[in-house]
Amino acid sequence: MNSINFKDHFSKTFTLAYPVMLSQLGQVLVGVADSMMVGRLGAIPLAAASLANSIFFVVLMFGIGVSMAITPLVAMADGKKKDNKIGRLFRHGFVINSATAFILFVLITLFTPMLKYMNQPEEVVTQAIPYLIIITISILPFMFFQTFKQFAEGLSQTKQAMYITLVCNGLNVFLNWVMIYGNLGFPPLGLNGAGWATLISRVLMGIIIAYYVFKSNRYKRFDLGFKIKKFSFPMVSKMIRIGVPTGFQYIFEVGAFSTAAIMMGWIGVTALAAHQIAINLASVSYMMASGLSAAAMVRVGNQLGRNDIKSLREAGFTVFTMVALFMLVSAFIFIVFREFLPSLYIDDPTVIRMSASLLVIAGIFQLSDGIQVVGLGALRGMADVKVPTIITLIAYWVIGLPLGYFFAFVLDLRELGVWYGLLIGLSITGVMLLVRFHTLSRGLLHRKNYQGVI
Repeated sequence: MNSINFKDHFSKTFTLAYPVMLSQLGQVLVGVADSMMVGRLGAIPLAAASLANSIFFVVLMFGIGVSMAITPLVAMADGKKKDNKIGRLFRHGFVINSATAFILFVLITLFTPMLKYMNQPEEVVTQAIPYLIIITISILPFMFFQTFKQFAEGLSQTKQAMYITLVCNGLNVFLNWVMIYGNLGFPPLGLNGAGWATLISRVLMGIIIAYYVFKSNRYKRFDLGFKIKKFSFPMVSKMIRIGVPTGFQYIFEVGAFSTAAIMMGWIGVTALAAHQIAINLASVSYMMASGLSAAAMVRVGNQLGRNDIKSLREAGFTVFTMVALFMLVSAFIFIVFREFLPSLYIDDPTVIRMSASLLVIAGIFQLSDGIQVVGLGALRGMADVKVPTIITLIAYWVIGLPLGYFFAFVLDLRELGVWYGLLIGLSITGVMLLVRFHTLSRGLLHRKNYQGVI
């Protein structure tokens, strides 16, 4: 095997990661812009957005997890120079993602009326329901976009999705300005205007990326046209065995934060609004770290396809180092500017003060958050998804959330207690996934004890 030094790994990983990071940053900045613009309407619309998004993003992240099965398998096939298999992976991934999008759409639609029975403030639920219905429709074009995006990323082509995402996200912010406040002759739609802006931008994202992939010469050799006769249930099964556990990984993590939002609703509107601001800011660093996670998945999967395990370990630990440095900077920003950042969202002194206290905890868990998201990506590149799924389940739902409830409502630490539980869950996950990658890759180096699903 050829030895590749860490400097080369850093360069290759950064080249692969930065477009994904910018794309993810663009996505999350739209969420930040939504929250800032909705926050100007008051604490109740902001709390309604928090409640609706806490439900929607759990389901959306499951869909993203399912779609990610395409990337490591394409990366492995690319490492082995199997162009025909790459085309088949795309076609089967498209079918799986389309079916997943429809199922998730139906599930959220059926669940939406249940918001009335979640012991949330009535005025918040009243505004959350129509907004949730609108953004739920956007899951269909978003999963369409994800299919093409994950396919291209598996081939280490990350810039095109970045350009499309940034342009459409810019449009989203402009449409927010038009529809939320009623500019350019449009009626003011308030919170619902943010929902319509999201839906329109995601439809355009799907259309543009599909046009690009089907028209670009670089993808012609993969024969991406649909051929029903060549549909393979074993291939579908393999992709589902990666995608569904990955989706549950996201559910266990994002669902923990969504459950935390529900607990905040039990405390009150102010706590829920503060949680929305703090988690919205924390999502900026998290989503950029997830860009490094995507790079780890591609780099590890590609080296595995080439059977270069030494390089696989070097690539993985290089990304762990990169994300640790990045998240330490994020931690510094959150703690130092904890009073200023919430003021960008709302002018309520009580909400700002409460948000600032949560941002200190967010700063503390930055390192753990970065390590765990890269750990999931690196292990996904090795097609190892079952054990990481169990780790996330135990860390968040058996340990983190119960402790958060105990701290908040038994010890009466209220909003701080909920976030202490999240801090503990993230820390356990980060440590366990780092150990898992080290142990699994070392075992694979010696050709033993590997439990992946390649």
